[in-house]
Amino acid sequence: MKASSLIIAIALLAVFSRCAFASQADDTTITITAQIAGATPFIDQLTLDASNTDVIKSVQFTITPKSGSVTRPLSGTYSHDYLVNRGFLLPGTEQIFLPIYGLYADFTNPVTLTYRFLDGSSKQDTATITTATFDEPCGYQNPTVLQARTDDTDLSYDYIMIRGSCSSFSPAIIDTDGALRWVGPAGIAEAQSFFFDNAVYIAKGAQLYRIDLDGTVTFLHDYSDIGVVFLHHNIDRGKFGLILEADTTSFVESVDIEVDSAGNVLKMWNLADIISAAMIAGGDDPSQFVFPTPSDWFHNNSVAYNRADDSLLVSSRENFVICLDYETSAIKWILGDTTKKWGQFPSLQQFALALAPGSLPPIGQHALSFSYDQNLLLFDNGLNSLFQDPPGVLRNYASPRKYQLDLDARVATEVWNFEMDQTILSPVCGSVYEDGPLNYLIDYAFVGGFAAEHPTAQILGLNAAGGKIFYYEYPTTFCAVAYNSIPLHLENTSFPTVGPQALNLSTRGMVGTGDNSLIGGFIVTGTDSKTLVLRALGPSLSSTGLSETVADPVLTLYDSSGVVIATNDDWQSDPGASQIMADGLAPTDSLEAATVQTLAPGAYTFVVTGKDTTPGIGLVEAYDLSPLSVSKLANISTRGSVGAGDDVLISGFIVGDVASNTVVVRALGPSLASAGITDPLGDPMLTVYDSNGTAIANNDNWQDDISELDIEKNGLAPTDSAESATILQLPAGSYTAIVTGVNDTTGVGLLEVFDL
Repeated sequence: MKASSLIIAIALLAVFSRCAFASQADDTTITITAQIAGATPFIDQLTLDASNTDVIKSVQFTITPKSGSVTRPLSGTYSHDYLVNRGFLLPGTEQIFLPIYGLYADFTNPVTLTYRFLDGSSKQDTATITTATFDEPCGYQNPTVLQARTDDTDLSYDYIMIRGSCSSFSPAIIDTDGALRWVGPAGIAEAQSFFFDNAVYIAKGAQLYRIDLDGTVTFLHDYSDIGVVFLHHNIDRGKFGLILEADTTSFVESVDIEVDSAGNVLKMWNLADIISAAMIAGGDDPSQFVFPTPSDWFHNNSVAYNRADDSLLVSSRENFVICLDYETSAIKWILGDTTKKWGQFPSLQQFALALAPGSLPPIGQHALSFSYDQNLLLFDNGLNSLFQDPPGVLRNYASPRKYQLDLDARVATEVWNFEMDQTILSPVCGSVYEDGPLNYLIDYAFVGGFAAEHPTAQILGLNAAGGKIFYYEYPTTFCAVAYNSIPLHLENTSFPTVGPQALNLSTRGMVGTGDNSLIGGFIVTGTDSKTLVLRALGPSLSSTGLSETVADPVLTLYDSSGVVIATNDDWQSDPGASQIMADGLAPTDSLEAATVQTLAPGAYTFVVTGKDTTPGIGLVEAYDLSPLSVSKLANISTRGSVGAGDDVLISGFIVGDVASNTVVVRALGPSLASAGITDPLGDPMLTVYDSNGTAIANNDNWQDDISELDIEKNGLAPTDSAESATILQLPAGSYTAIVTGVNDTTGVGLLEVFDL
């Protein structure tokens, strides 16, 4: 062939290749045509012109942090449907109006845009957004740096919402560098706010508003129609929505109301009625303790819903922490200083938890929550009662405290505090919240107290090792600047919101034959189908240092009737191979298995075997490609051979969204004999690790777990006392559960994760 003919042939081949393999990213032109300043300098809107908006799956923006920052970049991803529903993408047009929030004020912000398409392809573009200065009256832009943000990247959160009332730009969001990144544009100067459904909910008088991060302000409801005079203190997360704390025409600070995301009333609790009924039933006169308006006899300042036992905890600053059954409102227990007035009434004293030796009761507490391991966390101000008499103990310092609650023995044990050498006086307001396990955000809202000429607010971050990661101080008037502060995850926010759920799972174990196959199970809940990529890996595991890996894994998927839905030996033969590659999930070895499946709601099982009879270590994985679906992956389980060393059963799962997800993790062995397993693991041991490899939970026998009663209440108690189980409330992140045999025993084990 002549050289010129060869060149022409190569050119034609190149053209053919481009035509044959052109992606939607290649074929779609998207141009940034305009920038529009938002309601504040922290918000902007980009106008995009696209040649075809129908093929766009989502658009993501990412703001580059300032030089020297170690925080994760602030980022948001908008789905195509969300953009249409919000009016940012009008059907029949090729324009997209893209909100960008979290910008630095008075700064030239580099922003990266990522366009993702329906065929799995993607591409990027960049923009620079120069913002105006912001005249911010609260001092958030200029803190006194008691300790600058360290370069430690182990802190689980990078963003903080400060609930304050110091200006009409409430609330404020800062990053852990101390930089101001967002303020509320609603013109409301109130501290009672919360972050929910990727938006800020804020109260004004008896009214509730929603502020979207793009600056849109929506009035939701005026609760004066049910007798509310004022919404005060906290807005907290409830069972289904948000819980508001209300003054009514009859009682001050003793009514809680749960509402949905649209502001509709779901449920109400009147603590005056609940406590009065309990006192009458116990033979006491409630008129000696419960008083109508204008008396501040209760002073409700926070609530916390516990999904593990379906209970509602209410903080009465004047009296105690009280726990109610969510459905019936019956009092379950009380924790507090028994030298206060409430301790004089036998009808209330009968509900009191005893304190273990060395434990201090909470006094004047704020900011109730539950930690990852189901312990009660609160900010103990140390101030005694101001209305009830006797007022109880008075301390001259504040301290975050964590209590382990043994409800079987009815004992509360203080298992952690942070007393700063008992030198910080902060008698009212303030908060402590745990984000990742043992990662805390502490807010000393009123340092110096009422006698201080120049009181301050201090915000402190602690990592899991107990190290101070940042420490900032602001001048304040009373609690106006930082009444309460909560950690946020704005590093990859999805619109619409992805609810708390297990997104991906993986299990590593020995792949053999018969009972020793590696078997995974899951349930798709909800009404929508869910698209998953299932993988079975073997040869590529040798690159991680494992020996004796399964040489040629085969993956088979069954429905709940035992019917084979799909099987795959070599992933490149799967009809969805191109999508597997587009999503970055292609195995690195051609002998490994993978398949894409869209599954209707129901129960499924996937089995990994070796193509030959030689056993080896394998890894089975499920990736959720439709996290925005209303359906969820739930009740994840894996059965496999548990050996020693590398041959233990290891399962990983990812929890999505910013909110905590409550899960029960179980390791079964002996009870598998009833299912026909001939060599069950006799005594399983369960250990759960966070993404840093830190053990956050360990259980041998489930009845020894502090959550034993809650495990039983949820119908998840193992049938054998030697089996393991624990309840964990986990924030967004990745986790690993490992099953071993006590004393290096071996056998077939079952590892399960149940989403409550």
